[in-house]
Amino acid sequence: MSKLSHYTSSGSARMVDVSDKPDTRRSAKAHAFVRMKPEVLRELPRNPKGNPLEVARIAGILAAKKTSELIPMCHGLLLSKVDIEASIEAEGVRLIATAVTTAPTGVEMEALTAAAVAALTLYDMTKALDHSIEIQDLYLLEKSGGKSGDYRRAGVA
Repeated sequence: MSKLSHYTSSGSARMVDVSDKPDTRRSAKAHAFVRMKPEVLRELPRNPKGNPLEVARIAGILAAKKTSELIPMCHGLLLSKVDIEASIEAEGVRLIATAVTTAPTGVEMEALTAAAVAALTLYDMTKALDHSIEIQDLYLLEKSGGKSGDYRRAGVA
């Protein structure tokens, strides 16, 4: 395991200098699951606030673009693509966020932020029906590009 790069030798937090790194294509996918009761899932198409899945998708895209404003040591990136896929399952909604850039640093945080905010938005859009909705399993699925190479979460198809 390599050392943490966001700290100086004295232990102070710092933003990593990426000015000497080449721009390369980088992508990342992140996952979140919003667990909700079947009766809440059935009401998704009739939500008076609008289509919760579409609003969550748009919120996730916007959040990815704001990641460097939310996470202190993240670099602002010009994103080539951000998207959120939402699939309704028996126990909730699975969200997969994808972020792509050509930059000197990765987009894992943008993908994770997109998935997290999409999940939070879905909660907000449906909480009137059930306050026990849970946001679960926020994690990186895969990433490609950069010095550390590719990563794919074990056990994921």
